[in-house]
Amino acid sequence: MTLHRFIPTLLMLCCLLAAVPAPAARLKMATLSPDGSSWMIRMREAAAEVEKETDGRVRIKYYPGGVMGNDTAVLQKMRVGQLQGGTLMAGSLTNIYEDIEIYSLPMKFRSLDEVDHVRGQLDAPLLAALEKKGLTAFGIAEGGFAYILSQKPIRSLGDLQQRKMWIPDDEPNILEGAKALELKPIPLAISDVLAGLQTGLIDTVATAPIGAVALQWHTQVDYLLDVPFMYICALLVADQKAFARLSPEDQPVVRDILSRMFQAIDRQNREDNIKAMAALRNQGIQFITPSPEALAELRDRAGEIPKRMLETGHLSPQIVRTLDEALDAYRKQ
Repeated sequence: MTLHRFIPTLLMLCCLLAAVPAPAARLKMATLSPDGSSWMIRMREAAAEVEKETDGRVRIKYYPGGVMGNDTAVLQKMRVGQLQGGTLMAGSLTNIYEDIEIYSLPMKFRSLDEVDHVRGQLDAPLLAALEKKGLTAFGIAEGGFAYILSQKPIRSLGDLQQRKMWIPDDEPNILEGAKALELKPIPLAISDVLAGLQTGLIDTVATAPIGAVALQWHTQVDYLLDVPFMYICALLVADQKAFARLSPEDQPVVRDILSRMFQAIDRQNREDNIKAMAALRNQGIQFITPSPEALAELRDRAGEIPKRMLETGHLSPQIVRTLDEALDAYRKQ
């Protein structure tokens, strides 16, 4: 073929190749949220919006209900590329960024108003720090205040120290806090907690009302210590390298949609916790209010936990100071 005949053929081939759409980028993300839950409904709606707004160039596939394992397993699968992201409890990310669990210090917050004030100052820098550690973070969603639920009444720190209390098996900072309170922690995967309560392996859990109801733990306990024990939250994250493989035009679209979705979940969880707390009362669970002396002892002992976390390097002095200053300023208003 002569050159002048070859050039039109080459141009035609280039046009044909340009007309072939690139394969869709797929973000595979795992979550412990059960299929059909309010979380999954919103997440699937966001996935549909992402696909529509990117003209099919980005698709999100969710693996709900913990089918990909606990948070530790999900992070491992993210490292090897089997998954690109997921919703993870803050405590499971401490090996990547130790300060991310600052909100979960026991007995630190006394009201949701305090939480809102502090989160208004700390959420953004915490998410920015995660970005520097290699995770694209779309937001923080409130799990709510965890309360202590038990099979026997707990009215004081001494009572709590006698109980067989569950702690997550993949959150080392909670273990440090349990040691500081001289508890008898029994680490278990979330999937094993219900069986642990049924068999007597554990008799006490700390969880938000929505968690107690959704996971059916409330059917195995009789008492609730009516004091917010700790504030728990989850994050939606993606591996930064995987996210960077999306086109420059698609990245802000995906970030905006997923961030708005997680903000909606954050707000919805607060309403759901109010309803779940009422459900616990209707279930017949007895709410126990500790005496002022018992409450003061709990708070005093819990106040020693940040010192222990600083000594062991599980929290930075700067983040603890920032939290304390924000709380002090709010309480003086």
